[in-house]
Amino acid sequence: MSQTSSEFIPAKIAILTVSDRRSEAEDTSGQYLQDAAQEAGHQVVARAIVKDNIYQIRAQVSAWIASETVQAVLINGGTGFTAGDHTPEALLPLFDREVEGFGELFRMVSFEEIGTATIQSRALAGIANQTVIFAMPGSTRACRTAWERIIEEQLDARHRPCNFLPHMKK
Repeated sequence: MSQTSSEFIPAKIAILTVSDRRSEAEDTSGQYLQDAAQEAGHQVVARAIVKDNIYQIRAQVSAWIASETVQAVLINGGTGFTAGDHTPEALLPLFDREVEGFGELFRMVSFEEIGTATIQSRALAGIANQTVIFAMPGSTRACRTAWERIIEEQLDARHRPCNFLPHMKK
């Protein structure tokens, strides 16, 4: 597959909410990501909520990385600086490659919305076993910023000059 395509190719996406407090009924961020992905034409093949625990996060994401169907994972929550935020520590050992530009770009576009508070975001992304993983803050607003300003284009085979589709499982 070339870097770009003339037609849309739906990705198979899993969505993980990292939270000690949210239930499915209260998971507005996970619901936003599901709705946005489906509206864009992608398939949401799995969705889960786990406690902000390194090993629970790692176990769920590892299962999706090992899956033959999940091509992308969208994670919300656990990327801040409080003592209970563990998403980066859970994910970094799993990555074959880190996508440093995602965190940098997320903080840049987030600065337009929340100013210098963006410095406390530890948003990150990486690739593991041909699965692209994006981790963003847990607020619905932050998820919207990440999806609309970065992720949506990077999961679209038509986006030029490049996107993540050639790097993902077939």
